[in-house]
Amino acid sequence: MNNTIERMRRGERITETDADFPRLCEEVEKTRQLVGVLNSGYHSPDEVRTLLERIWGQPLDASVRMFPPFYTAFGKMTHVGKEVFINFGCTFLDQGGITIEDGVFIGPGAKILTEHHPEEPALRHQLLVKPVVIRRNAWIGAGAMILPGVTVGENAIAAAGAVVTKDVPDNTIVAGVPAKILRKIN
Repeated sequence: MNNTIERMRRGERITETDADFPRLCEEVEKTRQLVGVLNSGYHSPDEVRTLLERIWGQPLDASVRMFPPFYTAFGKMTHVGKEVFINFGCTFLDQGGITIEDGVFIGPGAKILTEHHPEEPALRHQLLVKPVVIRRNAWIGAGAMILPGVTVGENAIAAAGAVVTKDVPDNTIVAGVPAKILRKIN
């Protein structure tokens, strides 16, 4: 693993003026190539997992499953537990760090986003990041969007199409835009 990725995993930001920025760009291009291979036709579950191990830079348990296509620009800041299922067409923007704990289900077209930009036009080219954590056995519904800095609690559900802007308590269902608590899980 190169020093740029290790720096990012320690929480350092690599900005456009950083000496390691060209190496970060190289890593992005390597990931884009791997994503292209992943999304190019049929691959067995083992082949998908092998490609994901290279994209995410971590070994994966044999219980991890994904149905491509899948989209990410970096990948090296995503950590995935056991018995995770990721459905078709998901997008992970992970420079802020994505943690997906054991037993998580992620529905088709879901987006997990750790990256955003300042409102102020003069600063808008800066990349701001905050980690996202999806706790054990959570379920992210089809087309849901998890925004930077959010933790989705254990066993929680983000309903289809929800835009989750705030932490979701354990054992809770949220829905809507922006997502609001519907109820506790029975």
